Amino acid sequence: MAKLEVEIEEIGEVSVQEALSLGLTAGDLLRMYRKLVELRLFENRVEQLYLYEARIQGTAHLYTGEEAIAVGVARAIEGFGYIVSHHRGHGHALAMGIPPKEVMAELFGKETGVVKGLGGSMHVAIDPKRGALWASAIVGSGIPIAAGAALALRYRGERGVVVGFFSDGAANTGAFHEGLNLASFWKLPVIFACENNQWGMSMPARKSVTCGRVAYRAAAYGMPGVIVDGNDVLSVYKATKEAADRALRGGGPTLIEFITYRLKGHGVYDKATYRPKGEVEEWEKRDPLPRFERKLIEAGITTEDRLKEIRDEVAREIEEAVKFAEESEVLRFDQLWEVIYA
Repeated sequence: MAKLEVEIEEIGEVSVQEALSLGLTAGDLLRMYRKLVELRLFENRVEQLYLYEARIQGTAHLYTGEEAIAVGVARAIEGFGYIVSHHRGHGHALAMGIPPKEVMAELFGKETGVVKGLGGSMHVAIDPKRGALWASAIVGSGIPIAAGAALALRYRGERGVVVGFFSDGAANTGAFHEGLNLASFWKLPVIFACENNQWGMSMPARKSVTCGRVAYRAAAYGMPGVIVDGNDVLSVYKATKEAADRALRGGGPTLIEFITYRLKGHGVYDKATYRPKGEVEEWEKRDPLPRFERKLIEAGITTEDRLKEIRDEVAREIEEAVKFAEESEVLRFDQLWEVIYA
């Protein structure tokens, strides 16, 4: 009987010193911190706008707690990378450089939004010029799309890498098999980024992934599997950079499982009372923001006063985004013909 060997790389916490040796500068680290703050404060404000102020209709799936993944990935592929997002995509959009005011306007359904207010929360990460190719609300459907985008790069002879984001729940869809199988067979320049936030709506990941880790499945597709501390932005950066470099060299795809936790419910409507008592509190101790703050201060990169200045600057930017969204107009009905096709 043939025996399947499973070799999985694990990347734990990365120090500031190691990050600097990988090519990042002190300025890069502060910009990454600013982006982490932007993602967190944006989501905090969105939650208020939906739940407590009732100024936005519909629903939203917050990225709170997972910010290190989007920020680390975006920095690692900056200048040559593209992403395919999913229903929890606010963080992906912001990390790829889409301005907060455009993302907020999309949530408000305004024409100044990313896709003119026609997509809403689950389609905000769509801005090809900034590398955000697509965002699908159908769980798992973005996986083969990411593989297809990587195939397009191959056909066009372009130097680039596509990162397909999906969740632990999406790893159990047929699209997961189809996407990884083809990408491996054709050695496409794609990174399959599983954001394992421990819960697929109300189903714990530990009860839905029979082999224990999503990354273990990489062996079945003949590609490297990597397990990463998804709450450490520098670990995310390192793992993504290594996978991107490998893809650019013609080494094919990589499956990375980022271990993280969504600190909020599945959507803004979900109080997540199904989670075990104390679980959220334990994960809050690993919150990516204060964790990175401590690392930066201890390494002498910055001071608490400077970090506070950054937080205050971002807070003002988020409020400006809300004002911009509220004052923007809704797309005129006759303009719909310009964006509809069959």
